[in-house]
Amino acid sequence: MAKCAMRKMRRKGLASMAVQTVATAKNVDLGPAAALSCRECGERFDLGPIFACELCFGPLEIAYDLPTGDPEGLRKRIEAGPANIWRYAPLLPVPADVTEKPNLNPGWTKLVQADNLGRELGVEPGKLFVKDDSGNPTHSFKDRVVAQALEAARAFGFTTLSCSSTGNLAGAVGAAAARAGFRSCVFIPHDLEQGKVVMAAVYGGDLVGIEGTYDDVNRFCSELIGDPLGEGWGFVNVNLRPYYAEGSKTLAYEICEQLGWKLPDQLVIPIASGSQLTKIDKGLQELIKLGLVEDKPYKIFGAQAEGCSPVSAAFKAGHDVVRPQKPNTIAKSLAIGNPADGPYVLDIARRTGGAVEDVDDEQVVEAIKLLARTEGIFAETAGGVTVGVTKKLIEAGVLDPSLTTVVLNTGDGLKTLDAVAPTTGPTATIRPSLDAFRDAGLA
Repeated sequence: MAKCAMRKMRRKGLASMAVQTVATAKNVDLGPAAALSCRECGERFDLGPIFACELCFGPLEIAYDLPTGDPEGLRKRIEAGPANIWRYAPLLPVPADVTEKPNLNPGWTKLVQADNLGRELGVEPGKLFVKDDSGNPTHSFKDRVVAQALEAARAFGFTTLSCSSTGNLAGAVGAAAARAGFRSCVFIPHDLEQGKVVMAAVYGGDLVGIEGTYDDVNRFCSELIGDPLGEGWGFVNVNLRPYYAEGSKTLAYEICEQLGWKLPDQLVIPIASGSQLTKIDKGLQELIKLGLVEDKPYKIFGAQAEGCSPVSAAFKAGHDVVRPQKPNTIAKSLAIGNPADGPYVLDIARRTGGAVEDVDDEQVVEAIKLLARTEGIFAETAGGVTVGVTKKLIEAGVLDPSLTTVVLNTGDGLKTLDAVAPTTGPTATIRPSLDAFRDAGLA
């Protein structure tokens, strides 16, 4: 069966529940966003809160009228902008006055030159970088995508902000809604890490635990969208998904700008739904087309945890379609067994000459500690996955240690303390005396 046809079958059930009859928004101001375009068949639709093609059930994404012809002027305009994602407003689906509205204003996080980690991994000095997105308002990259979705929700007149979440997104939605004066109601698997549950609940919105996996939560949300109960609700990663997903492009923009308007040679990106990886690639391609960076080859590597590695398994088997898995890993933020963008991740990894790899839970924990010990960055489990996969790819000779490489850390380790707590604690417990300190061998 053709690859496109198999993808259609995979999405048809979900799309049939979630394609809504909505009033299109021809007069909505979303900056350079011109239309919605189907990734599979190319059909275009007016901007609106829909995410699946009505003809082939393929996913929709934003089509733009981007500024062209003056790359130097655009570069200067960006550099003069605010130190957050809105410096890239000319390239995003947001109105020109986005900075005047209440928003958490995420982004412009640190790109850390990780020479200490590089020495441990055998990477040449000055070649390894960690894009540390734990510095965002709710300490994960999800603030970027939610900020985009919030502007779409405003434009379409929604009053409630919602999502299905493996944890980080729930907190980002709760915080963004509180800041913007929206009601929030978010849905999570019932067995999330306690730190993420607390962070999602503290903002005062409704938090609902669903008995089951993230995929069960996502299906429930798709059903709610098609029910009168969901009227007026903007689900950031469902009916607002085309807008939401564009927030991940800002990682590509920032990385290149922070490298002096240069493309990295290699990127290692975690895979949950796969959307972050596909949008980073889209962002890099846009920078090339706009003349903001010099065109050159780059490789994209996807990273998964072994206990939920459907994309990695498909890549290694040479398949074009991702077979769903039941998650069983400590990397719960990546525990999506049926990733929506999985097939597109495979396309990008193969097109760029990259790969998709996975590491087991023990390697995840070791990598979290390695990054903390070498660079002072305490990553959540997703960051342990990317660092662990980077190490594995270097050792296998797949990732070139002489090339400029950017590894993504997408969240704060304080959210996933349970992963490292069993093997991390005091070096010693002593009486308050110098003799006791000497006896412990620490002097």
